[in-house]
Amino acid sequence: MKLFTSSLYIVSTPIGNLDDITLRAIEVLKKSDVILCEDTRHSLKLLNHLKIKKKLISYHKFSEKKELEKAIKYLNEGKILSLICDAGTPTLSDPGRVIIETCIEKNIKIVPIPGVSSITASMSVSGFKDQFLFFGFLPKTEEKLDKTLSSLCHLSFSQVFFVPAIKINFYLKKFKKFFSGRKILIAKELTKLHEFFYRDEIDKIIMFKTPIKGELTIVISEKNIKDKTFDEMKMINKAKLYLKKYSLKDVVELLFETEKINKKKIYQICLNIKKNEKNY
Repeated sequence: MKLFTSSLYIVSTPIGNLDDITLRAIEVLKKSDVILCEDTRHSLKLLNHLKIKKKLISYHKFSEKKELEKAIKYLNEGKILSLICDAGTPTLSDPGRVIIETCIEKNIKIVPIPGVSSITASMSVSGFKDQFLFFGFLPKTEEKLDKTLSSLCHLSFSQVFFVPAIKINFYLKKFKKFFSGRKILIAKELTKLHEFFYRDEIDKIIMFKTPIKGELTIVISEKNIKDKTFDEMKMINKAKLYLKKYSLKDVVELLFETEKINKKKIYQICLNIKKNEKNY
């Protein structure tokens, strides 16, 4: 594999099982001059497992701006830098955005080295529709959480969140309030010895009686859109108006998003309008 000089490599690392690292990630880490990492002690466990010895710089949300100048200096000197986080893919609810933005501004090459992510790992076993929204860590205060979930609950996509396990009951109560009618998957200790998946309907889920530790990945299923009572003549008039400007396909999508009724029913209404127009 050819490595470019003066490049920043965004390297995904295992989220639990150390054998989940890719061959490409190992090669990049071996050839890096400097590795930026969240916690040097945590990253040393991985590097020792891989028998890699490199200069490590602690790069977390509290030191990100402080270490930025040093990192850019190394890149300008032609060194190869890798950015890793404690687990998974960097910058996804982890530090790294500041240095990436700076590299973009300074026209420094950035290379993604993809790998494990708790987001895609959880979605892959959820059984929910794969059109999903990843939000990251939810707000910790009740007021901010209510505001966030009240805007998200109207979206029809599956949704992925990170929450601290110790506060799971606090979040479950809110999910019951805002995501009624949906299903939930709670993923804990992904890829580890005690990997655990809890599945249930949100309305039926019970609170955890004993405290659990760590971070959880929560997946909420897509919204089950049921037909609602509607004024068919009003819908026909809307469709006629839109069909004067847009294609049939676009009108169906537009009415589906705004009216939230069965897409086949909308399509049939639009199709009938088109057929009637041809008969005149």
